[in-house]
Amino acid sequence: MSTDEAWSRRRGIAEAKMQLRELRLELGTLSHLVGARIQLKDSDLDTLDVITRHGPLTPTALARRTGIHLATLTGILNRLEAAGWIVRERVDSDRRAIAIRAVPDRQRDVFQLYSGMNASLDEILGSYSADELTVIVDFLRRATHAGRAAAEEL
Repeated sequence: MSTDEAWSRRRGIAEAKMQLRELRLELGTLSHLVGARIQLKDSDLDTLDVITRHGPLTPTALARRTGIHLATLTGILNRLEAAGWIVRERVDSDRRAIAIRAVPDRQRDVFQLYSGMNASLDEILGSYSADELTVIVDFLRRATHAGRAAAEEL
């Protein structure tokens, strides 16, 4: 690889990292505005998202997945339950165990607020070939895994 090619590659990598940071900020702003619209704190909305996508979950599994201390998570779950976003259910096999699940009817409110972004993503992703989408998905999956691993190291 020539010096120009190496420099161009480093510049491309730096730009990709910068764009990921910009995307994180924009998605954070969008989520903050969505949360404000439905009267949820940012951490509550993030927790609800994890429950919706990966639930039902036990509080311990949810704490592990979100990185939120169990005592803090209890407060979040209390707020979400009081507002009707989640329910806590006893697990049949163990009377002490609790599973947390999202209330499906309430999720429509959230999905509607993200509909503009989802439509934009459909348009953007629709402009890529199947092979390009495979690369994009692979990159996002690997970057997500790297982020999770970095958080676990902390």
